[in-house]
Amino acid sequence: MHKIFGQKEGAEYFDRQGAYIIPINDGRIAVAKTPKGYFLLGGGIDPDESYEACIKRECLEEIGYDVRIDKMICTAEAYANHPTIGYFHPIQTYYLGELLEKQRDALESDHQLVWLDFEYAVENMHSKMQSWAIEMAIENLK
Repeated sequence: MHKIFGQKEGAEYFDRQGAYIIPINDGRIAVAKTPKGYFLLGGGIDPDESYEACIKRECLEEIGYDVRIDKMICTAEAYANHPTIGYFHPIQTYYLGELLEKQRDALESDHQLVWLDFEYAVENMHSKMQSWAIEMAIENLK
C-alpha cells in the first residue's frame, strides 16, 4: 500500500528517501521521543545504503538498539514546504520488526525510546505519514 500526503506545487523539491521500523510488543509500539515530538525509528538513507542498513544504523544512533527487520508493510510520500529545507519531498518505506538487545548508549542524546499504545501513537506522531504507517501496521497484524 502507498499513500501520498499533500499536493505537489510547481516547485523543485528536495527528495529524501527514508526507511523506518515499527516494532510492536503487547499492543504497544516503540518510537523515539524528541523535543519535536514522536517519530518512528529510522531515518534518511545515505548514498549506497540499503533500506535495512539504514534502519539498523539509525536505531543504533537514535536509541542504541539492534533490530530485526521483518517485512515491508507500506510506503508513503509527502509534499511540504519545510521551514528550513524549503520544498521537501520525503519518501518513506515502513517495515515491521522488533527491537533486539541494547548495544550501546544512543548517539543522539535528544532521542528517548518510549513504548506507546497504538491509539495514542496514531494520534500523536509528529508526521501524518507515520501515523498512517502505524495504522497500516495494525491492519497488517489482524
